[in-house]
Amino acid sequence: MIQFIEATGDMTVLEEVVAFIEGDVLAQGQKESYFEPRESETGATLFEHCARALDRSLTVGSHGLPLMGTGDWNDGMNRVGQDGKGESVWLGWFLHTILWEFAKVADARGERQRAEAWRLHVSALKAALEREGWDGEWYRRAFFDDGTPMGSSVNDECHIDSIAQSWGVMSGASEPGRGVRAMAAVDRQLVRRSDGLVLLLTPPFNHTSHDPGYIKGYVPGIRENGGQYTHASVWALIAFAELGDGDKAGELFRMLNPINHSNSRASVQRYKVEPYVVAGDIYAEAPHVGRGGWTWYTGAAGWLYRAGVEWILGFRVRGMSLTIDPCIPRNWPSYSMKFRYHSSLYNIQVENPSGVTRGVALTELDGKILPGAAHIPLADDGAVHIIHVVLG
Repeated sequence: MIQFIEATGDMTVLEEVVAFIEGDVLAQGQKESYFEPRESETGATLFEHCARALDRSLTVGSHGLPLMGTGDWNDGMNRVGQDGKGESVWLGWFLHTILWEFAKVADARGERQRAEAWRLHVSALKAALEREGWDGEWYRRAFFDDGTPMGSSVNDECHIDSIAQSWGVMSGASEPGRGVRAMAAVDRQLVRRSDGLVLLLTPPFNHTSHDPGYIKGYVPGIRENGGQYTHASVWALIAFAELGDGDKAGELFRMLNPINHSNSRASVQRYKVEPYVVAGDIYAEAPHVGRGGWTWYTGAAGWLYRAGVEWILGFRVRGMSLTIDPCIPRNWPSYSMKFRYHSSLYNIQVENPSGVTRGVALTELDGKILPGAAHIPLADDGAVHIIHVVLG
């Protein structure tokens, strides 16, 4: 399961007092407003800012799922829930993760009542997601204000959306068998190997009677409207790694690596953008299949870096300890890393003699065997340390 918060770590940043911002309430019938907010004279700790946002997320619709409003992660779907009734399946998985992890922070601060409320909501969310979100072979993406599903097999356009599948797995909340089936559907319908693309959704919006929002204003196959939206494609990679499928995780990393979109004269002419930075999107429909869109996307680049280092190589530093728990292609015989920790250097060698994708059989630190899924202690002692990991 993906984890974002270390409840036992340095929490002083959450004690910082930050001002609120203010703006006018929307008028009757007004869906949105672009304005410059004012800084309020009142403030609260950063924790309180986060907690109030989470408290506000607890309102659900008729299916027991979070309200989508005028967009969730995909702000282009700004008319799915504009009347205050539409619901987001993806947001359910996301909130499942955030509420569960932030409850630990609340407990550590003595906010027991809040922590318990969030955990109870997590339990209700999990039940609603499986009851209302499952479509038979994958998870739906959302429900419009009138209750019509989106991202369902009954839809002619956007009958599957990748982030509802990947976050079901990443959250650790989806029923295991369903998570595997959902990602298999992603592999069949959204991983387009012939073009080297990992699509966000398919088919693109074009003539649908239900207006999802300004996403439909993009030409089919461009950006979020059925193109490769790299930020979301990385989540699919991570989900395959969470399932222990190192072969697919490695394959998707190679597909998403921008250098592989410019490894021949023909691909350079097709891609047309820089091969050394991540493109936020790549087009998926003729006549522009494989053409890069907006480049220098730092959010997508950051996720791709994390996916490679943390989920494939399995390298994770938390506080003063390190874990090595890889999920690699089975044809990797070994790999090595060097890690500088303050004045110390750690030389890391990972061996895969049995040709597996996951599973640590042995961890050694400076010749001494560490127990189980070892947390390797890090020392700022100026020495060179040797870490030896064997998979099997």
